[in-house]
Amino acid sequence: MGLIFGVVWRKQTYLNLSYLIATFPLGLVYFSLLVTCLAVGVGTSLIGIGLILLLLSLACWWGLAIFERHLVMWWLGVAIAPMAAPAPARLSLWQRIQTALRNPVTWKSLVYLLVEFPFGVFAFIMVVLLLTISIASVLFPLVYLLAIATAHANPAAPSGQVFYVIPVSVPVAVGLLPVALLVSLVGVLVAVGALHALNGLAYVWGQFARVMLGMSQTSLRLGAARAEAQREHVRAERADQSRRELIVNVSHELRTPIASIRGHVESLLMPDGEQATEADRQTYLGIVARESERLSALVDDLLALARVDASELRLDVRPIAVGEVVEEVYQALAPLARNERQVALVREAPPNLPLALADRDRLGQVLLNLARNAITYTPKGGIVSITATSADADHLALTVSDTGIGMAPDELERVFDRFYRTDASRTRTTGGSGLGLSIVRDLVQAMGGTVSATSAPGEGSQFHVLLRRAQPLEES
Repeated sequence: MGLIFGVVWRKQTYLNLSYLIATFPLGLVYFSLLVTCLAVGVGTSLIGIGLILLLLSLACWWGLAIFERHLVMWWLGVAIAPMAAPAPARLSLWQRIQTALRNPVTWKSLVYLLVEFPFGVFAFIMVVLLLTISIASVLFPLVYLLAIATAHANPAAPSGQVFYVIPVSVPVAVGLLPVALLVSLVGVLVAVGALHALNGLAYVWGQFARVMLGMSQTSLRLGAARAEAQREHVRAERADQSRRELIVNVSHELRTPIASIRGHVESLLMPDGEQATEADRQTYLGIVARESERLSALVDDLLALARVDASELRLDVRPIAVGEVVEEVYQALAPLARNERQVALVREAPPNLPLALADRDRLGQVLLNLARNAITYTPKGGIVSITATSADADHLALTVSDTGIGMAPDELERVFDRFYRTDASRTRTTGGSGLGLSIVRDLVQAMGGTVSATSAPGEGSQFHVLLRRAQPLEES
C-alpha cells in the first residue's frame, strides 16, 4: 500500500507535476527564439551577416540548452552528464566553434529544445485532463450532497415516487448516495493512478533530457582521454622548453668559473721567465679557490633542482627548533659578512618559540641561500637580519631582511624563477647563478610552507617564510 499510495505525499511528485505544466510556456519560448534566430540567420546569409547571426543562434541555443539542463537536474532530480568535454585552454575562437559544431550534444540539444514545445502541449493537456477527472470523481459526493441540500420537490413526478431537482433542473435521486461514495473511492484510485502516470511521463522526459543534453559515457571517456593527452602534450612541451633553457643557462653559468679557473691556472703554469710574483700567485690561487667553490655550489644547486623535477627530493619533516637553525646560519655567515662584505649580520629568535614542522637540513639550506643573497646585495655598512616569530596560531614566520639595493615591483614577480637575476646583478660580479631563490621556493613548498618577498628600490628587501607549527594553538 505504501508503494501505491506513497506517491501522494512525496515532494518529488508535485515537483514533477509543476515541471510538466511549465514545459508548455518554456517550450513555446524555446521554439519561438530558435525558429526566429535560425530563420533570420539563414535568410540573411546571402548578404554577409547571416554567418554572424547563425553563430549567435548557436550561442543562443547552447545557452538555452545549458539553462534547460540545469532546470531538469534541479526540478526533476535527474543526473545529466556534462554537455562537452573540457576544452584545451589554448584553443582559438574558431577552433572552439569547430569543436562545438562537431559535438553531437550541440545538435541533440537543438532537437530537444524544438521538441519540448509539442511535448509541453501534450503534457499540459494530460495534467489538466487527468487531474480534472480525478478531482471531479473524488469530490462527487460533495457535489451530490450540495445538490440534495439545494433541491426542491418535483410536483410533476408520478404518484408514489418522490424526486428532487436542483436549481439547474438536473434530477437527483435520493437513494444515489452510496453510488456517489463509490464514485469518490474510484476517483481516489484514479487520482493515485494519474499521479503515477504523470510521474512516469516526467521520468521518461527526464531520461530523454539525460540522453539529449549530456554526453554519453563513451564520449565522456574519450573526451577525458583527449584532455589528458592534451595536458600531457602541453606538459611535455613545457618540459622540453625548460630542458632547452636549462641547457643554455647551465652552459653559460659553467663557462664563467671554468674560464676563470683556466686563465689563472695558465698564469701559474707560465714558463719560469714569465712567472708571477709570490703575491700574484697567492691572488691567483685565491681566485681559483673562490671559482671552484662557486662551481661546486652551482653543481649542488643543479642536483637539488634535478631531484625536485624528478620527484626524488626526500625530506625528513618533523618538529624542530627553528631558533637553533637560525643560530647555526648566523654563526656560519657572520664572519663572511663582516670580513668580506663589511655587512653586519644580526639574528633574533625568542627562546620560547614553538616548534615548527620542517626538515632541519633543508631549512638550513633555505636560510643560507636567503642570507647569502641578502649579504651579496647589501652595500658596505649595511645590515642583514634573520628573525623568527610566531605568525599566527598555526604558523611560524622566518624573515630575512636587508638594507640593500632592493627590487622593482616587476622584478618581484619573477624573483623566484630559475636563472632570473635582477638588473642590478646581471653584471655577474656577485657570482650568483639565479638558482638560489628557485631552490628556496621548491624546498619551502616541499615542507608545506610558503615563501614571499617584499621590496622597493633603494630600501632593501624582505623574504618571508611561513612554516606550519608542530602544535597549533587551541582556541579557548
